[in-house]
Amino acid sequence: MLYHLSQYLVDLHSGFNVFQYLTLRAILGVLTALLICFLVGPEMIRRLGRYQIGQTVRNDGPESHLTKAGTPTMGGALILVAIAISTLFWSDLGNRYVWMVLAVTLLFGAIGWVDDYRKLVLRDSRGLPARWKYFWQSLVGLVAAVILLKTAGSPLETQLIVPFFKDVAIDLGWMFVPLVYFVIVGSSNAVNLTDGLDGLAILPTVMVAGALGIFVYVTGHVKFAGYLQIPYLHGVGEVVVFCGAMVGAGLGFLWFNAYPAQVFMGDVGALALGAALGIVAVVVRQELVLFIMGGVFVVETVSVILQVASYKLTGRRIFRMAPLHHHFELKGWPEPRVIVRFWIITVILVLVGLATLKIR
Repeated sequence: MLYHLSQYLVDLHSGFNVFQYLTLRAILGVLTALLICFLVGPEMIRRLGRYQIGQTVRNDGPESHLTKAGTPTMGGALILVAIAISTLFWSDLGNRYVWMVLAVTLLFGAIGWVDDYRKLVLRDSRGLPARWKYFWQSLVGLVAAVILLKTAGSPLETQLIVPFFKDVAIDLGWMFVPLVYFVIVGSSNAVNLTDGLDGLAILPTVMVAGALGIFVYVTGHVKFAGYLQIPYLHGVGEVVVFCGAMVGAGLGFLWFNAYPAQVFMGDVGALALGAALGIVAVVVRQELVLFIMGGVFVVETVSVILQVASYKLTGRRIFRMAPLHHHFELKGWPEPRVIVRFWIITVILVLVGLATLKIR
């Protein structure tokens, strides 16, 4: 909205032309989302506590988690509000990519909100039944995939780009739809599984979102894309404002979610943020790079799959507890050590992902 207002104000003073620059609007997106979290966060935490919307803790989990029972949750709603307001303020609302990433994020947030509301407010331990949660995730993911396929303006928008190889791009055709589906739904659930310790999921999400923002910017800039020998996608650069909003909202939430956490994001935040990373990677055609940079999310998900498969097939567990972060806790690692080491691993993986821009 403010971006469009500045276009009219340019006629009054040329200085307003500065708001046409993507880099400035991305920075303003970060700061706006961060400010919203700082201003709204404390009151939100008090209200969640007042209405006793608190975290439930598994009895079979690490004993150190028992003290977390009752900690306000559903704080992910704050993240979504900050992202939405910041994106609407500073992005070009005539850009289809902006509406796509925002719609997918908010719809997955709505699915998570229903699940949290049923568990925490209605006191239904099942929450949203798994089959219905998966159904709605699948529906949103498939609809987004079909829309992106049908509105693609060039073959580049549906090709699979292979990192480290400048001339390798696979034409997917209709296979683009299942790829997008698995990236969005898989990323959403992967972040949700990782969100088990204070700040464990949110900072890697911030780092990956920031790195994807760099990919978005250079992919949408014809000169940078040509120099780096990556596909140029007209209009996709506007999504960098959304990525900036994710970074700002994530850092603002981390202020309250850092160990020991004052609030948890809940499914409303985790499902939405995971889907946001997935849809941004899709529109910028960097699904494989997301797999690299989000390696922590991938490993956490694989640990659950292996644990369940092993127990059903052999009756034995591979890990002391899944997801993987609980395994290290039960081995005696203090929670802050697990968190920080997973953060460090994400920094390394994000740098590897960014290196694919140049190493081709």
